[in-house]
Amino acid sequence: MRKFALTVTAVSLAALSGCSGNEAQDPHVTINKNPYPSTYKPMEQLTVLIKGATVLTGTGEMLPNADVLLENGIIKAVGTNIENGSATIIDGSGKFVTPGIIDVHSHLGAYPSPSVESHQDGNEMTNPVTAEVWVEHSVWPQDPGFEAARIGGITTLQILPGSGNLIGGRGVTLKNIPSPTMQGMKFPDAPYGLKMACGENPKRVYGSRKVTPSTRMGNMAGYRNAWVEATEYKRAWEKYERDYAAGKNPQAPERNLTYDTLKGVLDGDIRIHNHCYKAEEMSMMMDLAKEFNYHAGTFHHAVEAYKIAEDLAKNKVCAAMWPEWWGFKMEAFDMIQENAGVVDSYQNSCAIVHSDSDTTIQRLNQEAAKIMYRSNEAGFIIDEAKAIGWITLNAAKSLGIDDKTGSLEAGKQGDVVIWNQSPFSVYAKAEQVFIDGAKVFDIADEAYQPKSDFLLGQD
Repeated sequence: MRKFALTVTAVSLAALSGCSGNEAQDPHVTINKNPYPSTYKPMEQLTVLIKGATVLTGTGEMLPNADVLLENGIIKAVGTNIENGSATIIDGSGKFVTPGIIDVHSHLGAYPSPSVESHQDGNEMTNPVTAEVWVEHSVWPQDPGFEAARIGGITTLQILPGSGNLIGGRGVTLKNIPSPTMQGMKFPDAPYGLKMACGENPKRVYGSRKVTPSTRMGNMAGYRNAWVEATEYKRAWEKYERDYAAGKNPQAPERNLTYDTLKGVLDGDIRIHNHCYKAEEMSMMMDLAKEFNYHAGTFHHAVEAYKIAEDLAKNKVCAAMWPEWWGFKMEAFDMIQENAGVVDSYQNSCAIVHSDSDTTIQRLNQEAAKIMYRSNEAGFIIDEAKAIGWITLNAAKSLGIDDKTGSLEAGKQGDVVIWNQSPFSVYAKAEQVFIDGAKVFDIADEAYQPKSDFLLGQD
C-alpha cells in the first residue's frame, strides 16, 4: 500500500509542476481494454425455416406449432405461417426449439481433458489477489469438452479461473465453435468477468501456508484492501485525464495489471462472478459492492441463495446454482433442491443453472429439469417456458450479452437448438445446433460433427 501511495504522490507532484504555456503536451497515454481482440467469424450461415415445432422462446413463452426463420445469421422471425421461398425447410413436428444453451460457469480449456498436470492452468494460487491474470491465456481450444458440450446444445459459455484466490482473475465468454485459437472463439463485444471467491477455498489455500487469509474475516479484509487500492488507482487515472484535457502535460500513472482489472469493475466495464455459498457471505459481498460502488454481479453455486432470495432480487443480483450438489464441505451443507425455484419466485429475480463441470455441461437442460421438478413438488408453479430461461436468457443477462443472444426474438443472433422432444426429458437429445445461423452440429450428419485435432490424432 505504501509503495502505491508514493507512486500516486509522485504523479500528483508531476501534474502540479505542469508545463510552460508554449510546451507541447506529451502523447496521451491510454489503457487498451481489449489487447487480445476477438477474431471470431461465423461459419457458413444458412437460411433455415423450422416449421411446426413447439418453441420455447426463453422469454417465458411456449408457442405450439410455431415456426422459426434463420436468415443472414440472425433470427428473422418467430411465429406461425412464416414463409421463405429460399429457405431450407426443417420439419419441426414433434420437436422442440429453444435458444442456444448458455453455461455461465465452465472451466473447459483451462482444465481440459485429458486431465494431466501440464494442462491444469485454471488457478494461479500464488497470491490471494491475482486480478492481473486472464483465463483466456490458458484456454486450450482443442479440449474435447467443447465438442461434448456442443452436442448438448451449448452455444455460449463463460470460462472462469478457479476459486483458490479471493480475486482469481478475468473470465472470458466464448462462442462454442471449432477454432484453433481462443481469439477465434471469443464472443465479440462480450464484457469481461472477474472471478472472486468467498469462504472455505481461499482461507484453506492460504491458511495452510500460514499466511493471510486464514479466516473469513481475513477474506473480507483482503477484498477491502484490494478495492481501496483500486479506488486510488482509478482516482489517479481520472486526475491524469482531467489534467491532460486541461493542457497541464501530466505524467501518466504507472500501469498495474491488477488494478487495471479492478478499475474495470469500478468503471462498470467488467462484471463480477463470485463463487459464494453461504447466505451471510453473499449478503456481506453485496454490502462490499455498495461500499466501493460497483455491482455485485452474479453469485455462483449460491447453495443458500433461497435464504436471501428477496435481497438478491432487490439488488438485481443473479444466482447461478446447481440442482443437487451439496454436502461435500460445510459451506455446501444447508442446501435445498428447489433453491432456484425460490430465487425465481421474486420479481426482478435472476435464477440461473450452471455446470462447473465438464460432464454436467453436456446435459444442462436436464440439470434445469431436476430443479423444475423439485420446485413444483414443493408447491411452486414453474413450467418449461419459465425454466428454459434459467439456461438461456437469464444466463445471457449475467454475462451482459442478453441484447445479442439468449432468446428467440427477431434480430437476435441465430443461436438455436432443435431437440427431438422436450429438452426437460431424460430422453432429450439435441438434433441440430446453430450458432449465428451456422449449423455446428447435426446428430444425423457426420459433416456437422466436428472433432478437435486432439481427438483426430495422427495417422
